[in-house]
Amino acid sequence: MAERKPIESWLTDMDGVLIHEGVPIPGADAFIKKLRETGKPFLVLTNNSIYTARDLHARLARMGLEVPVENIWTSALATAKFLDDQRPGGTAYVIGEAGLTTALHDIGYVLTDHDPDYVVLGETRTYSFEAMTKAVRLINAGARFICTNPDETGPPWRARCPPPARSPRSSPRPPARSRTSRASRTR
Repeated sequence: MAERKPIESWLTDMDGVLIHEGVPIPGADAFIKKLRETGKPFLVLTNNSIYTARDLHARLARMGLEVPVENIWTSALATAKFLDDQRPGGTAYVIGEAGLTTALHDIGYVLTDHDPDYVVLGETRTYSFEAMTKAVRLINAGARFICTNPDETGPPWRARCPPPARSPRSSPRPPARSRTSRASRTR
């Protein structure tokens, strides 16, 4: 068997690995402390785009996990990096919260609902019909569509997304019921 190369850096997920439903996983604090002591580069990853890395740093610190801001990488930061690589200084219509809008502002993007280069869908606690309708219209008009997280499930305190609607033509029809009148039934 080949000898393993030494570990040069670490990537770890945050949700479900370091914390679960706002509570640190047993041993998470010791793991983070050991990573910091080794001096090896590490990143804590999350597919949640709601919060900035600074917000998450504060939340983790309240739980006893000391993760430097520069060691937190969110799906909002990854999305912003991707868009900056694709079209530096572009424009976007955004459905999302501070984590996403801050990341896009930081790379120089202008947020607009007038002929944007991209429609960016992030996680939010409030999706509005008006915002989603506007997004669809902008996409139909030529804006590229990007999602920060394609998961159809979220944290356990949120309901699972409903399955896609079926077309009435593809749905089996219930059997027709007899429509005899009351008068014909009583005869």
